Amino acid sequence: MDTEAQHTERDRSSLPSDSEPPSDPDGPEERSRSAFTGRIRDWVPGGRITVTLLVLMLFLLLLSTFVLQPFQIPSGSMERGLRIGDRVLVNKLAYRFDRRPQRGDIVVFDGTGLFGHGDYIKRVVGVGGDHVVCCDEEGRLRVNGQSVDESAFLFPGDRPSTVPFDVVVPDGTLFVLGDHRADSSDSRDHLGSPGGGMIPLDKVIGRADWIVWPFGHATHLGRPDAYARVPDAATGAEPAHAGAGEARARDGDG
Repeated sequence: MDTEAQHTERDRSSLPSDSEPPSDPDGPEERSRSAFTGRIRDWVPGGRITVTLLVLMLFLLLLSTFVLQPFQIPSGSMERGLRIGDRVLVNKLAYRFDRRPQRGDIVVFDGTGLFGHGDYIKRVVGVGGDHVVCCDEEGRLRVNGQSVDESAFLFPGDRPSTVPFDVVVPDGTLFVLGDHRADSSDSRDHLGSPGGGMIPLDKVIGRADWIVWPFGHATHLGRPDAYARVPDAATGAEPAHAGAGEARARDGDG
């Protein structure tokens, strides 16, 4: 047996032929992409680290613009649950795709031209069509004829309202109150103003879902059970105007 010839033939067959050049594992597209990325790193001071930080900042900007936005509590109007300086995450997708705020939700809205300037955070007490009255014989808020026990979130020592009101919420708007009623400027204070203290739905930025700072106070902000038994507004409900113009301004900035 000619072992020398066998080895020579096998070695020759393992070499690439002239018509089949060695393949490029990175293809032309991959080489072009790598070259483009390399040029960006060369142009930006700090190279790869700076590019990574810029991409991260862009991601956070898009997240804040369209999905979740941090909001700092500016006043004591939502105590006891939300304290001055707390940071909450506002879910900006909560009311997209035909979903609307519900009674008990804590919402952030643009109060410019309604309550003053800037963003406000309050609890939704009435939605479009609701008949909201304060107060019943036991001093409680009443919505669509159902008395509401707000003791689970109302600031200790506060009454549901020191000012009587009796309103029907127009469709497409919200009636909102702070949990610290004695230190909250809310829908009650603007009943005689243009818009009647109601918040148009297109002014709502989103729903406050989480307290994220300080960590010791972090919690999920769920919808309380207090409004669960409130019936839907009766068709054709009409406002009872008694007391509607008696609201007076109180201390509190939002």
